[in-house]
Amino acid sequence: MNAIIESVGLRRSYRGFDAVRGVDFTVARAEVFALLGTNGAGKTSTLELLEGQAEPTGGTVRVLGRDPYHERASVRPRVGVMLQEGGFPTELTVLETVRMWAGCTSGARPADEALELTGLDDRRTVRVKQLSGGERRRLDLTLALLGRPEVLFLDEPTTGLDAQSRRDTWELIRELKAQGTTVLLTTHYLEEAEELADRLAIMHRGLIATTGRVADVVAERPSRISFDLPVDRFLGELPPLAAMGVTRHDTEGRTVRLETRDLQRTATGLLSWAHHAGVELQGLDARSASLEEAFMEIAEGLEKRETR
Repeated sequence: MNAIIESVGLRRSYRGFDAVRGVDFTVARAEVFALLGTNGAGKTSTLELLEGQAEPTGGTVRVLGRDPYHERASVRPRVGVMLQEGGFPTELTVLETVRMWAGCTSGARPADEALELTGLDDRRTVRVKQLSGGERRRLDLTLALLGRPEVLFLDEPTTGLDAQSRRDTWELIRELKAQGTTVLLTTHYLEEAEELADRLAIMHRGLIATTGRVADVVAERPSRISFDLPVDRFLGELPPLAAMGVTRHDTEGRTVRLETRDLQRTATGLLSWAHHAGVELQGLDARSASLEEAFMEIAEGLEKRETR
């Protein structure tokens, strides 16, 4: 893989506290990579090391083949960074802010073009202090895109955005990827990671708990089927659950819940039985595991392991 971002044994400590405890991953050219984790997992600390904002306590990091901290002058012009909070002068208008930033950016795209990209072209004369929280996030993104970056770091890019603005941002990220931009993002919106990321890593207390393609991480968790049996039917009347691929089941009143690694096989067996038995399965629900379920299972598993 042509690694555009590479982290090997990355560590970062603050006065004896290890925020990042040995992180390894790579991101390929034109790939969207999501860094996930609960609060305090070390995501932002890791991102700051990749951006060259701080020197690692240990390990190495390379962006575009260079050290982003010690070779900042050669890396920074090729990178766009969207922080969790921009901190812009509140009395400037949106257009004045973009023009000011453009004056400090190598090869900056025209201000009007940048504002149109993020849907802020109709807010150009509004002072920053009058923007909503979501509009400020879009301004943060506008400035990150000014230099036509080869690598884009996005820290919680859609926090505060309404549903339409969030989806507009997703579409923009997809367009950037199609143009060859490498994107590394952190997000608390697991749907966002599921929609955008080619691969992801889930962090927990400074370490990576799991990494891989989104589909592979989700596929490690079982699918689920639930339904209500009629009052005159019993679970024992179903075909052998193991033969249908069921790995676990439980009941609550008339409600039956099945877990399976082969959703199609289990659903086919269940529906075939219901059809031939003349049984209507009320409340039937069949679904694959979601990234949210995978994330919660991993986080809860790690918490239990560390409290033993």
